[in-house]
Amino acid sequence: MKRVQIAERPDWKQTAEKLGFKFHTIDGERYWDESAYYQFTLKQVEQDLEDPTQGLHDMCMDMVDKVVNSEELLTRLAIPAQFHDLIRTSWREGHPHLYGRMDFSYDGNGPAKLLELNYDTPTSLYEAAAFQWVWLDEQIQRGMLPKDTDQFNSIQDKMSQAFRHLKVVTGIDKPFYFSSTDQSEEDMATVQYMRDLATQAGHDTRFIALEQIGQNENRLFVDENDKKINTLFKLHAWEHIFLEGFGPWIEQSETLFIEPAWKAILSNKGILPLLWAEHEGHPNLLPSFFDDDPSRKLDKGWVRKPFFSREGANIEVCEPSGKRHRVDGPYNDAPYILQRYHKMPKFNGSYTLIGSWVIGDQAAGIGIREDSTLITKDTSRFLPHVIID
Repeated sequence: MKRVQIAERPDWKQTAEKLGFKFHTIDGERYWDESAYYQFTLKQVEQDLEDPTQGLHDMCMDMVDKVVNSEELLTRLAIPAQFHDLIRTSWREGHPHLYGRMDFSYDGNGPAKLLELNYDTPTSLYEAAAFQWVWLDEQIQRGMLPKDTDQFNSIQDKMSQAFRHLKVVTGIDKPFYFSSTDQSEEDMATVQYMRDLATQAGHDTRFIALEQIGQNENRLFVDENDKKINTLFKLHAWEHIFLEGFGPWIEQSETLFIEPAWKAILSNKGILPLLWAEHEGHPNLLPSFFDDDPSRKLDKGWVRKPFFSREGANIEVCEPSGKRHRVDGPYNDAPYILQRYHKMPKFNGSYTLIGSWVIGDQAAGIGIREDSTLITKDTSRFLPHVIID
C-alpha cells in the first residue's frame, strides 16, 4: 500500500457536477481529492480487506441475533424499551437491508483493525461506488494509469443486484419512497443516487423530504398527497427516530423501513464491546469495553467514543505518549465505550482511514478518507484507490 501523486483531470469539477456530485467541495474546502491515489496489491485487497470484511460482517449478523433475543443486551445498548419489540420483529421477519460500511486502520501490512461500524446511514457512498470508478476509467483513457489497473469496487453492481432482489423477494410493487432531509445537499445527492439505482432495477420510486412525511388519522405515514407510504428508504438514523414525536407509532405504521430497525444494533458503538467479548483476540478487532465512568480522565493508550457519535464528534483519544485529542460535538449525553488505541497509518502528513463496504451481505469495495488529525471528521478528504500488482 502506498500513496502516489498524480495529475488531476483538468475537467474533474465539471465532470463531478455533471454527474450530480456537487458536494465535491464543502464549505470552500476540498472534499474530493484526486491529486493522489492509494495503490494496493491484489493480495492486500483480498486477504487483508475483503476477506476480513466478509468475516466480520458474518460475526455482526450473528451478534444481532444474539442481541434481539436478550432484553439485557438491548438495554445495555441504550435502546429505549418501547422499541425492543420493533427491533425484534424487524429481525425475525427478515426485513431487508442494503448496505453498511466498516472503518479500518490499515497500512498495507495486515491485519486491518476495525475501528467502528456504520451500518444505518453510512456516508461517502456515491464517491466510493461511482465517482472513483469514473476517475479510474478516465485516467486509464488518458494514459495516466496502466490499462490493466483495477479497483476493489463492485459497490454499484452489488447495490443494483440488491435492489433487483428486493423487487423479486419482497414483491414491492407500490411506490418505493426515498427520503432525506432537504437541508443537506450531501444527503439528498446520496438518496438520489440510491433512488436512481432502484429505478433502474425496476422499482417505481418517489422522493420525499423527511420534513414532508406526515401521518393520517390512523397514524399511518403518508406523503404530501396523503398517500400511504408502504416502503421507505430513509437516510435518518434510528437513534434519532426513537426520539422523534412520531417514534412510538413506527411499529403500527405498516411501513417497511429500509434500513430496518434492527440496524439500530449495528450502528451503535456498543456493538464493539459485544463483539470483543464474543471474539476476544480476533486479529481484526481491538479490545473494547463499556465505559461505566466517562467522567474519569482517559488513560494513556485508549480512545473514548459515544455510542451514537458520527463523523468523529465527541471522540477523545489519549495516545500512549499521553498526547490528547478531542473533537467537540452534540453526542455528550450518550453512553460511551473505551477502545484500545491503535496507531493510525500516516501518508504524506495525513492520517488514512479505509471504509470497507458491505452491500446486502457481501464485501463490495473500499473508499479512503484522509484527515490532518487522528480523528476522521466530516471535513476529511476522499481519495481514489487502485489495484496494481
